[in-house]
Amino acid sequence: MNSRLVFALALIATHALAQEAPAAAPHAVFDRHTPVEKIAADPDGAAVLNKDMPGLLTHPSYSDFKGMSLRQLQEMSGGDMSKEDVEKTEADLMALSQAPAAPAH
Repeated sequence: MNSRLVFALALIATHALAQEAPAAAPHAVFDRHTPVEKIAADPDGAAVLNKDMPGLLTHPSYSDFKGMSLRQLQEMSGGDMSKEDVEKTEADLMALSQAPAAPAH
């Protein structure tokens, strides 16, 4: 009887290991029309903004423009934020949607 218990436990353990891990949640899709605060609320999105647009999230006026999209900011920037900057940032943000979301801490 003891060997049957060991066999049953081994079978259960093998089955559990063979199970695939649950699929990771898809990542949110961000683009040039997404409000900056929504992008910044996602750790991966914030990382893209910090890489592609350093200083944006720490700007003294962040609270004034955080509800605006990158496109709106580019239009209002007077040339400080180029179309190319926004396109590069958008491409990096769109690449996030191809990867699973980072786990919440």
